[in-house]
This record gives sequence, structure tokens and C-alpha cells, in this order.
Amino acid sequence: MKAIVALDGQIQLADVPVPQLDDRSVLVQTEYSAISPGTELMMQDVNRHKEVALGYSASGIVKQVGKEVTHLQVGQRVACYGAPYVKHAEMLTVPRHLAVPVPDHVTLVEASTVGLGAIAIHALRQASLQFGESVVVVGLGILGQIIAQIAAAAGLNVIALDIVEERCAAAEKIGLQHICQSPEEVQAKLETSLTEQGADCVILAGGKGGELVDQGLQWIRDRGKVVVVGDLQMEFSRELMFAKEAQLLISRAGGPGRYDATYESGGIDYPIGYVRWTEGKNMAEFIRLMAEGLIHISPLISKVMPLAEAEQAYHVFRDNPRDTLGIVLQY
Repeated sequence: MKAIVALDGQIQLADVPVPQLDDRSVLVQTEYSAISPGTELMMQDVNRHKEVALGYSASGIVKQVGKEVTHLQVGQRVACYGAPYVKHAEMLTVPRHLAVPVPDHVTLVEASTVGLGAIAIHALRQASLQFGESVVVVGLGILGQIIAQIAAAAGLNVIALDIVEERCAAAEKIGLQHICQSPEEVQAKLETSLTEQGADCVILAGGKGGELVDQGLQWIRDRGKVVVVGDLQMEFSRELMFAKEAQLLISRAGGPGRYDATYESGGIDYPIGYVRWTEGKNMAEFIRLMAEGLIHISPLISKVMPLAEAEQAYHVFRDNPRDTLGIVLQY
């Protein structure tokens, strides 16, 4: 079967073996897979002399079901998340906790972004925000747009920031209310009566500079939180952090269970009384939010391109980043 790999800094289509099914997995025929621009462009830039499979978020049709899988059936539409099981490939063997059903009225194009959705949800859970509290989302790439939408759907007071005009326009189209193009605009929003003591949390979903952490520390209230999502330089002022007794948190992927072989490949779930929201439950929640019309993903998908044009798809992200939020590959 065909799969996308990075080799010596180049994107290639390679022939790889079809993965074998086990009792706790499902075999999925891929219909669509979503490119994660931050992670995958970073992996492409690392010059490796060995093929590295790319991708971690996809959707498709169940073709076979392992003996211990009870929540899915052959022929069912599913969304899948989590490398190395999920990648840009024609067939996937997915552990049972990493594949969730997709209702008929949610398109498989939208569902292919489930990995980004789970990451966005886990970032918000790390912040432990409550209804009515305020959050500043910095960076309105596709991940930041999803985070901001989910935060708004949860009844949070959301301020979204990006210096790129086109991304701000996209955020306005999906219904976000408080959109800023400069730090000064964010500060002005924070000085309103709703958030005059500072934001409860700042989520950093874009940018590379360490100064973003300091900016977040300035915007939060006393004992507020800054949550870092993605690849960001972790340089910050101890004085700013100490003055507010602030919390600086890292959000790791899609939630509890990620990178835990017992949960993922072993298929053993955590007791719900101890771990309420695993990566699999975050995936299902993202699909529910789309199904109930609480968030809108289609406007964030800039292009749907055939698998054969995968190399061109990555060039689009590099050559036209201002106008490109999400690209989904079609199989």
C-alpha cells in the first residue's frame, strides 16, 4: 500500500506493508487524512536517512474488527488518531481506543481532523477553566482556531490573537467575537469590565519566540495559567511568574493515554473514576461537538488534495501560509 514518508528532507510516496490486525484493533481503509502543519513540517525538516512515516489523524471505513473490539462494526465510518498507528496511508490498523464512530451527518473530511480536535480539547482541559472564565488564544492556525471555537462553545470569554490578517478574517467567519491583530488590542480587551483583573488563562498555540510566554504572564490574573501547545521556546521571566504565582503548563498531545502502550496498543482503559477524559474520550467529544453544530471545521479546511499530490500539499503550507489553514488528503 502507499504511505507518505519523509526521507532526507523530502516528502515521498512509499510502498509499505499492510498492517496486521490483532484482537484489540480495527483495520480501517483510509478515506481522508489531515496534515498537521506544525508537527509534520518540523519532521520533514529533520534530515534523516531513514524513512519516517508522517501523519496522525485520519478517517475511513472499518474493514475488519478484532475479537475484543465491541464498539465498532465492519462498514462503520470512523475517525482515528495517534501515530504510529495512524498515518497518511491507504490502510491503518488502529487500536480500539483510538478509533471512534462518526455519525452520518458529519463528513469524513471534517472527521479526519479528529487528532487536532483531541489536542485542542486536551489543551483546554489542562487549563481547568470553568464556565464564564476568560482565555486568550494566541495563534490562529488551524489548531488555535479549533481551540478558540471549543472554548467559546464551553461558555468561556475568548479573546483570539494572530498578526496575520487572513487568519483573523477566518476566525471572524466561524463566529469568534473578540479577535485581535496585535498585543495592544488584546491589552485593550483585557481592560474591559469583563476581564479587568487579567485573563484566567493564556493558551499559546502559535509562534516560536520565548517572549510569548512573558507576554502571556503579563496578561493573566493573579495565580492565572499559561498553557503551551506545540513547539515553543520556553524562556520566561521568573519575576513575572513569581509576582503572580502563575502556573506554566505543557499540553501533551490528545490527553491521558497518549504514548502509554498499555492504553494504546494494549487496549486497556483507565478507570473513569480516576481518569475522566482520555485521548479516546476527547476524540469522541470532538466528533460530538461537530455533530451537534457547536463547532464548524469545514471553513478551516483550505484544500482537499489527492494522495498523489501529497508533496505539493506540503509546499502549499510553506509557500502560502497566510491563506492556508488546513489541508486534507483524499484516498
